Amino acid sequence: MATKIKSMWFCSECGAESPKWEGRCPDCGQWNTMVEERVSTKSSRSVSAGRGTVKSKPQRVSEIQALNEPRIHMPSEELNRVLGGGLVAGSLVLIGGEPGIGKSTLVLQNILSIKSKTILYVSGEESASQLKLRADRIGRMSDNCFIVCETSLDNIFNHIEEVQPQIVIVDSIQTIASDTIESAAGSVSQVRECSAQLLKYAKDSGVPVILIGHINKEGSIAGPKVLEHIVDAVLQFEGDRHYMYRILRSIKNRFGSTSEIGIYEMCQRGLREVTNPSEMLLSQSDEELSGVAVGVTLDGMRPFLIESQALVSTAAYGTPQRSVTGFDGKRMNMLLAVLEKRVGFKLVQKDVFLNIAGGLKVNDPALDLAVICAILSSNVDMVIDHGVCMTGEVGLSGEIRPVTRIEQRIMEAEKLGMNTIIIPRNNLKGIDTSKLKINVKEVSKVEEAFRLLFA
Repeated sequence: MATKIKSMWFCSECGAESPKWEGRCPDCGQWNTMVEERVSTKSSRSVSAGRGTVKSKPQRVSEIQALNEPRIHMPSEELNRVLGGGLVAGSLVLIGGEPGIGKSTLVLQNILSIKSKTILYVSGEESASQLKLRADRIGRMSDNCFIVCETSLDNIFNHIEEVQPQIVIVDSIQTIASDTIESAAGSVSQVRECSAQLLKYAKDSGVPVILIGHINKEGSIAGPKVLEHIVDAVLQFEGDRHYMYRILRSIKNRFGSTSEIGIYEMCQRGLREVTNPSEMLLSQSDEELSGVAVGVTLDGMRPFLIESQALVSTAAYGTPQRSVTGFDGKRMNMLLAVLEKRVGFKLVQKDVFLNIAGGLKVNDPALDLAVICAILSSNVDMVIDHGVCMTGEVGLSGEIRPVTRIEQRIMEAEKLGMNTIIIPRNNLKGIDTSKLKINVKEVSKVEEAFRLLFA
C-alpha cells in the first residue's frame, strides 16, 4: 500500500491540526503556536464502518458494577498520599517538573525499593551507567529492576514483551518517537501518538505506566495539552533548586483527591520524606527577635506552621524599596496600604523586606495576619512571643475575615506546642473547643490583634 509524505501544521498548546499555517489557533485561540510537521498518509484506507461491528452495549448506571481498583503500595508514603493511596493497576501517571528538580531520583528510589515486582525502566535521556551511579548514590539495589536505554516506541514494546514487567517507567515521554510518524521526537504528533499507544498498553495489560515529562518556560507540561487529558494522573514536582525542600502536587487525579501534597527534602542520598514540615520550617533558636511571626497556612489539605520574617528600615534613598520572597508582592503592597490607611502606621518612607522561611511559596490568604504582624513587629522593634501563632485573611477595611479548615489549623498548632493562636472572630461556629489545650483568641479587626500582641 503506497504512502505519501505531506506537511501538516499542529498547535503546540492544544494539538489541533491544520492543513496550512494560521497565526492564531482555531481551537484554543493562542497566537503563533502552529508548528509544521511532516506526516505520512496511506493513499487508500479501509473503512471499517458497519452497523453490525458495534460491540459496546449501553448500560443503566444502576446495572454497572463498581470495582475496587487494586493499588500497588509505593515505598514512599508521601507519594502514596498524592496518588490517593497507591499506584492503580493499569493507570498512566505523568510526573513533570523543572530540570534537575529530582523527578528521576524520586521515581528511581521508589522502584528500587520494590522487591516483589518486575520493573522496566526505559531511559531516553541517560545512559545505563549514569543510572547505575545514581542508584549507588541513593544506596539501593534491586535485581527486579531492568534498565534499557531506548527512544524507539516499537523497540520499547519489544522489550516489554520480552521482560513482561509489572510496572513500566518512561523517562521521558518527549524523547520517545514512533516509526510510523515522520516528525522528530518531542513534536506534538509524536508525544500524542506515543502517549496514546502507552495508554492502550496500560489499559489492555493492567500494567501501570509512569511517564516523566518536561515542562516549558511557563511552568506547564511541555507538548500538546491532550497529553494531560490522556493520562490518569498529573503530578507536578516543584521547588527552588537553591533550597532543599520539594513539593509533589497533584494537578489531576482520576483515582484520588487533588488537594493532597507530598513534601520532600533533597539530601546527598536522594529525597527524604518530611512527615512533619512545621518542625523544619520553624526556627529552633532560643533568641527572640522582632519581625518574626508564625502563621498557620494550608496547602491543599495539609496544614503547617511557617515563619513570616519582615525587616522594616528607614529608606536610604528617595524611593522606598519593597522586596518579597515566597509571597505575592502585590498582596503585600495591599496589606501595607491597609496598615497605613486603617491602622495609622506610616510606612511610606520605609523600606520593607518580607521573606517566607524555608524557600516555600505561599498563596494562602490566611497568612495575611502573620505578614502584617511581622511587619509591625519589625517597625516598632517589639518581639512576638514564640508560643503565639495566628491565621486570618485581612480585608481592605482592616477586618479579619474567616478562613477555611480552622479546626485543622488549630490542631496543628496545638500538636507543635503552641500555647496561643489568634483566629478570626466567629470562625469557630459549630466546633467544640472544650477539649483544646491551646488558648484560642478571636479578633475581628487588625487593631485588636495588635493590642493582643503588643499591649
